[in-house]
Amino acid sequence: MSKYIGIKLVDATEMKLGEYNDFKGWTIPEDENPNTEGYMVKYSGNYISWCPKEVFETNNLEVNENSKLPSGVSIGPKMVKDFIKSYEVIERDGKTTIVHATLVNGFKLTEASSCVDPSNYSKEIGTEICLGKIEDQIWGLLGFLLQTAFEGIK
Repeated sequence: MSKYIGIKLVDATEMKLGEYNDFKGWTIPEDENPNTEGYMVKYSGNYISWCPKEVFETNNLEVNENSKLPSGVSIGPKMVKDFIKSYEVIERDGKTTIVHATLVNGFKLTEASSCVDPSNYSKEIGTEICLGKIEDQIWGLLGFLLQTAFEGIK
């Protein structure tokens, strides 16, 4: 068996398993809990399925609606900021700030900022500059992800 990375742009509606079975006209098996929380997921081509809430939210990132784009969605500033789970700030040589950020998916990004004159050094300003650079990278990474989800792999 081969492994694949799946990236799709889907429509999803929060829906309990029993509601999904009613929607499909199915009778829920006795060993399944109709109150199990999850999502009804609609893929391109009108394929519809149901996914448990924890699995869906672990594997899918909500994007911002944007009616000005053909896809109807875009990456927004809040998405970018929220993608940073945590970060560590390191001060070096009295004039360099290094920020090591961990993203929500475990990926790590590192940026540095330095000034010429140590008397002008500010850890706060250095951190702000580094976080700005990291956010710029996240914009690109999420844009790549969204493009792949929207157009697929050709």
